Amino acid sequence: MKNIRNFSIIAHIDHGKSTLADRMLEVTNTVPTRKMREQVLDQMDLERERGITIKMQPVRMNYTLNATNYVLNLIDTPGHIDFAYEVSRALTAVEGVLLLVDSTQGIQAQTLATLAMARDAGCVIIPVLSKIDMPASRVPEVRGALARLLNVEESEVLSVSGKTGEGVAELLVAIVERVPPPTTSYPRAGQGGRALVFDFSYSEHRGVVAYVRVTDGELRTKDTISFMAVGKKMTALETGWLVPAEFPTPFLSAGDIGYVVTGIKEPGVALVGDTIKAGNSTLPAYEGYSTPKAVVWASLYPDSQDGFTLLKQALLRLKLSDAALSFEEDGSSVLGKGFRCGFLGMLHMEIVTERLTREFSITPVITTPSIMYEVTDTRGKTEQIYTPTQFPPHGMIASVREQWVNIAIIIPPSYLSPMTQLLYEYEATIHSADLFGLSGYGDDRLLIKAEMPLRELMRGFFDRLKSVSSGFASLSYEFGEFRPATVTRLDVLVAEELVPAFSRIISERRVEEEARALVEKLANTLPRQQFVLKIQSQANGRIIASRSLSAMRKDVTSGLYGGDVSRKKKVLEKQKRGKERRGGHAKVQIPPEVFLKMIKPDSN
Repeated sequence: MKNIRNFSIIAHIDHGKSTLADRMLEVTNTVPTRKMREQVLDQMDLERERGITIKMQPVRMNYTLNATNYVLNLIDTPGHIDFAYEVSRALTAVEGVLLLVDSTQGIQAQTLATLAMARDAGCVIIPVLSKIDMPASRVPEVRGALARLLNVEESEVLSVSGKTGEGVAELLVAIVERVPPPTTSYPRAGQGGRALVFDFSYSEHRGVVAYVRVTDGELRTKDTISFMAVGKKMTALETGWLVPAEFPTPFLSAGDIGYVVTGIKEPGVALVGDTIKAGNSTLPAYEGYSTPKAVVWASLYPDSQDGFTLLKQALLRLKLSDAALSFEEDGSSVLGKGFRCGFLGMLHMEIVTERLTREFSITPVITTPSIMYEVTDTRGKTEQIYTPTQFPPHGMIASVREQWVNIAIIIPPSYLSPMTQLLYEYEATIHSADLFGLSGYGDDRLLIKAEMPLRELMRGFFDRLKSVSSGFASLSYEFGEFRPATVTRLDVLVAEELVPAFSRIISERRVEEEARALVEKLANTLPRQQFVLKIQSQANGRIIASRSLSAMRKDVTSGLYGGDVSRKKKVLEKQKRGKERRGGHAKVQIPPEVFLKMIKPDSN
């Protein structure tokens, strides 16, 4: 155990975590040159296409320093704020972290958030500057700011380039010297083995593959093991390391990070944060992880009710690899049976929807995302409302409460004016705007602290923030208290029939604007029908906006020849009556892609 070093890389999004991991794999010869590719630890095509890390990924590296062999277990983590739960789970499995800061951008809001998580987890922090080869890098300035943030000497801040590999060898030495080896309180004798489950993957043939940090004793192939939270026993079909591909070994010993093939294929048995015990272990279970808190809810429905079972199976499979996803059965009189799903943010929802399409060939109908409200009706009954369709009708509501968030934004001072206007537009209240130099970080940027409703944060605020700041702003947030809300339900009627998937809860002051924009967007998205199609939006018991789509025209007179003009008039009149009859009771079939387009940010 004394030659094992377990560590993770944490940073703001796009600060070079995955690129640095690539160079470390090259320097340690973990991945042969012929097999190297960019973002080698990102297993999903979706991650490489977007250039972001979605899932944490462990890898084992062998490293020799001064004729001594060391094992370096790295867990690469996501940087986007929606996946902070992945980061928190990784930090419990390691003793040290590399706090990576882009030398061209400096300390970002998410840097402060991930730093707080690492400190809470008791990890040793190694400060590292990345992208030092870039022409725009500000190494001396950012090094000084990072040293003051951590209260360390500037000489302790390392510099690397994930692109060229500069400084990576020195970084590996620092990991060996600064990160402490794992410790155990219980030897193998008489105690059996114990391991913390921090993640899962799923194999169609082998079932659940648990990613574990062994804390005590050993886990051996063919051992009888059990998940202590549910008490289910099974046989460890295989144990091994991730290098980064699976590499079977006879056993995993205390301090190791590896995998265990369980053979489990039923849901609800494997849980992240659970404790695996092996043999005759009498060791207590770990407390486990806190339950991830969903902040955005949306309902998913199959495009046909015949696909309900397939959608359920797909969500159960995704749940095994995405512990933050939550769902329960839901129903709609229009859309049929589906699932109400909870997500950590808008990006998380987008990723889950994309994975359903790519991995399971399912294109679900998805409703407009919403947050949770506490609604008290006129009879004094208080309920937690997760979807707009549950919102009581106009006139039945006594009060509504919603959650607020405390946000921190870091921007250059020149963007203060447009930022202030943006925060006003999103109903935020600014508490302070201090120069970093006045706050002890030594930088020429502003740290803005404010609070705003969670519903406004989820209304495309992050994209607008990047737009008005030319990409220089960074954001982090934490949940605050519940406060009274002035909101209303906005419904959409297509052919005079309510479409629940388009309903949303919005601020009273934006009713007119939202209603017109929603109708206009839908009119430009819906395919035309063979009859005049009326699209309306209503709120507070009245129609706010309306738009009619003209009918598709079929030339029914093209087959006529000769004769009097009254023949054409007769055929056209017959067509007109048919369209009127069709339009009076027609049910419009809305394609699934329309629902997906309507939840995009430009539909707000």
